[in-house]
Amino acid sequence: MAENIRLDAIVVGAGFAGLYAVHKLREQGLSVQGYERGAGVGGVWYWNRYPGARCDIESMEYSYSFSEALQQEWEWKEKFASQPEILAYLNHVADRFDLRRSYLFETEVRSAHYDAEEGAWTLTLSDGSAAVSRYLILGVGCLSTAMKPRIEGAERFAGQILHTGHWPHEGVDLAGKRVGIVGTGSSGVQAVPMIARQAAELTVFQRTATYTVPARNAPLDPAEVHRVKTDYADFRRRNRKMVGARGADRLNPDPKSVFEASPEERLDAFLARWAEGGMGIQATYSDLRSDLEANTIVADFVRDQIRATVQDPQTAELLCPKQVLGCKRMCIDTGYYETFNLPHVRLVDVKANPLAHFTETGLVAGEIEYPLDVAIFATGFDAMTGSLLAMDIRGRDGVTLRDAWAAGPRTYLGVGTLGFPNMFILAGPGSPSVLANVPIAAEQHVDWITGMIAYLDARGAKAIEPQQCAQDGWVEHVNAVAAGTLYTSCDSWYLGANVPGKSRVFMPLLGFPAYEARCDAVAAEGYSGFDITPA
Repeated sequence: MAENIRLDAIVVGAGFAGLYAVHKLREQGLSVQGYERGAGVGGVWYWNRYPGARCDIESMEYSYSFSEALQQEWEWKEKFASQPEILAYLNHVADRFDLRRSYLFETEVRSAHYDAEEGAWTLTLSDGSAAVSRYLILGVGCLSTAMKPRIEGAERFAGQILHTGHWPHEGVDLAGKRVGIVGTGSSGVQAVPMIARQAAELTVFQRTATYTVPARNAPLDPAEVHRVKTDYADFRRRNRKMVGARGADRLNPDPKSVFEASPEERLDAFLARWAEGGMGIQATYSDLRSDLEANTIVADFVRDQIRATVQDPQTAELLCPKQVLGCKRMCIDTGYYETFNLPHVRLVDVKANPLAHFTETGLVAGEIEYPLDVAIFATGFDAMTGSLLAMDIRGRDGVTLRDAWAAGPRTYLGVGTLGFPNMFILAGPGSPSVLANVPIAAEQHVDWITGMIAYLDARGAKAIEPQQCAQDGWVEHVNAVAAGTLYTSCDSWYLGANVPGKSRVFMPLLGFPAYEARCDAVAAEGYSGFDITPA
């Protein structure tokens, strides 16, 4: 690639958001270049290849809606698609719409600096080259910068150390090995049962117990596929009216309060949801997410299921979460709790016995050494902001994004940030993002941003950025919405609590339909809340 290539738009990332952004921008006739640090498309699904990796949103929904032909031709195999199937889908999309020709792979964006006089962004890349673009569109993903704990002595450990977010593409042979896995969030919950099938010994190091419900995954029913595909547009329309842009057929809450039901009725309703599988248990009654006493009722039900499944009472109690159900992302699993009944699987409470250090032959927790051949960290990500702040992004007057966000991310509509003209974030902080069906949330963002770009180009405008009052008001709105829920009642990666030193701010916005309506209103008002600089 020639140095200082000049473009209309640069897209960073080749996941769901980035791929669609490249497609839409090209359709508008703009010159576009995409950059991706991986060797192929897929985003989070390119990197997370650990055993058991699977989506927790149903496959007929966790997909693009922008092309009816694509919706009709792609055949999903399972109710909840596995990582290989999702990656195959995204490769199909890239080929079908010829998107690879607009990407440079295995290329990291090291810095992005804005020149106010020129009204352009200059990017420096890992290959030493540079590129200049009017618009900078960041589709780097909310869960793409892995959190790797620093544990003393890792360099002297003779075994293998892995992270679920950077799993070797050639796979890992765990047969007959002593394996330890640190972390019991979504990645750990999915990986533990699969690893237990291979390992001679499996030690699970748990800091905080997680609420996880059975997936009841199965091959897709052809009748269900036919039903959806007969009117996919209506299926999508109904889902976009849901708080998470998904689940209109299964996650629509019963309007009744849990307190309007008798204990017998509650139990029957919860058992029905448990048998169905998936996230539906949170939608059994209308007040389970907002009323602490109501939440305790459903949380007690889940804890009872854990105690009924796990044979050892002490292990069962360790696996029973103490926090509010849903304040951390719920997980879905296949045989997670049953795995702890296997004789070669043990659970270690690292809240009571903190991880101390590696030895040459294992990992010490408390005062006990656990011999290991392989140590796996399923410790999640520096969510929402990690990948954005990993780049040296500097806006007007050389102000860094890291400094602008020192007290937590500040955006208007989750799209733009004051002081960073013509920079747009896809499915980032201040938008529904991880609290919504990401492919649909990404589509909405891309459609809205490309509409804004068309508006600017039609008027010959030089730049656009949020106004201070609009950004401040939006941050207050996001916080107010979160305060009206139980999400802020515990430490979670939604708040950045898993990253030492990170500001505690609730980053995503709950409520996709209201968000989409607000964005549409802003556009209809000529992008109210933004300052537009004429050419």
